[in-house]
Amino acid sequence: MQRNVSAHLELDIRGVTNMVFSLSAATGANLSRANFSFSVDGPSLEFAELADLHGGRLQQFVADRGRMTVDYSAQIEGRSAPIATNDLDLVTYLRPSRYCQSDSLYPTARSEFSGLTGHNLLRAVTDWVWTRLSYVSGSSLPTDGATRTLLNRQGVCRDFAHVTIAMLRAMDVPARMVAVYAPGLSPMDFHAVVEAYVEGEWWVVDATKLAPRQSLVRISTGRDAADTAWLTSNWTDLYVLSMLVTVVADELPLDDHVGLVQLG
Repeated sequence: MQRNVSAHLELDIRGVTNMVFSLSAATGANLSRANFSFSVDGPSLEFAELADLHGGRLQQFVADRGRMTVDYSAQIEGRSAPIATNDLDLVTYLRPSRYCQSDSLYPTARSEFSGLTGHNLLRAVTDWVWTRLSYVSGSSLPTDGATRTLLNRQGVCRDFAHVTIAMLRAMDVPARMVAVYAPGLSPMDFHAVVEAYVEGEWWVVDATKLAPRQSLVRISTGRDAADTAWLTSNWTDLYVLSMLVTVVADELPLDDHVGLVQLG
């Protein structure tokens, strides 16, 4: 399988700012081509690449005020092996986090999924979130977590992922968010899915069911959206003027969202 990904962004920066982008396919992807370009009002900017959790690549630099243009493109050949896990992962991804309030949703999870374990639990939680929430672009705030999403009964991919993660953690299943490029996604954008640790392996689920899991490309991995944002900035205001994400695969698998899939 060959996948081509690209992201083009234009931003209005109002002053000197420290910026950290997370746009690159994670370490482990077999990249036959990868290009980055950052510029402000014309001149290109140099950047440092930092290693994030689970092979994520972060691009960090300080930029002055002006109109910034960002371009990233890459070609990925084949599927990569699942990333290794460790004992700390199984502690970290069981804990409640900012957007995945598994402690608050514990009674709901225990009521809805009592008696289920393993892959049966994983399928039940995914289907439950899919039937309880409506995918509505622009319907949630960046500060919304799983509890607010359940009250509103709608959201976007990150909201679906937060609720799925919170429910799984409440049922003692380690779960984490993964930012991905997703061939076949409509509307096309950066996408968020969930990895859950069941029977000794990490399995990917997507309660939106909007893209085939077999063709996803990992960008970053973490507790929730706070760890997987495509941009983090400090010191000044900035505004996203435009964003275009394009992801295509030479073959688009059929996915019934029932079978077991690992992210590669």
